[in-house]
Amino acid sequence: MGTIVDIAVTKENAERFTIVIHRDDEPPLKLTIDQDVLLEFRLKKGMVIDDALLRDIVYADGVKRAYQQALYFLAHRMRSEHEMIGHLRKKGVADPVIEEVLRKLRAERYVDDEAFAAAYVRTQKNTSLKGPRLIRAELERLGVPASAIEQSLAEYPFNEQVAAARSLYEKAKKQRRAESARAFLERVKQQLVRRGFSPETAAVVLADERGRTEEEEREALHIQAEKIHRRYAHHPRPLYEQKMRQALYRKGFSLALIDEWLRRQDDDR
Repeated sequence: MGTIVDIAVTKENAERFTIVIHRDDEPPLKLTIDQDVLLEFRLKKGMVIDDALLRDIVYADGVKRAYQQALYFLAHRMRSEHEMIGHLRKKGVADPVIEEVLRKLRAERYVDDEAFAAAYVRTQKNTSLKGPRLIRAELERLGVPASAIEQSLAEYPFNEQVAAARSLYEKAKKQRRAESARAFLERVKQQLVRRGFSPETAAVVLADERGRTEEEEREALHIQAEKIHRRYAHHPRPLYEQKMRQALYRKGFSLALIDEWLRRQDDDR
């Protein structure tokens, strides 16, 4: 039991107030509360505060502070409920307070896992060009319920998956290295799978590949062969040719083009 003897605005924050409660036979109790809590409980000087009311005041202020922390966490982007719970726990907020904050956030639609998942899918498919498998894994990691994930991914039809995968494929073509057509296609296929696209989607996209012209393939082989040649040039001719064939074949070049290159080497000697 105690009596409020002073109420003053804090220097650090004009929306928070310091309350001093005088208690018989005990030191004065000083606490800070939000202005909304002050108004909610109609606190004023001379008001008698018992232990039950004090607990309610402290709890309400804890909810208010946690709610403000939640809004700050939402300032940069939408969050899943799982992310919000984890963030507030890291801030030391007790679970009952977290649940109270979540009720308020849900009521105001500040957290909504279905809306969050839908927005996440739109962003990842259009901006980051990710496939549905990777998006699903990321949403699962963010704690989004399975039902919300399925609903959101339904808005990512196969034709859009192919279009996104094709954009990555076109970008890869512009950055194409001196490599065989087979090696290029395998590299792009692995890239698409890592980005979350199914092998079926990758197959549709890569079916568009007409491959290099034979002359372009020869040029790529020549570049690779020159590098490998420096490694094996000291070997006797039969062993040299064997190692060259093996190395170039592993890089995806046909035996016909490899043998043609080796014959040219013989002609130049």
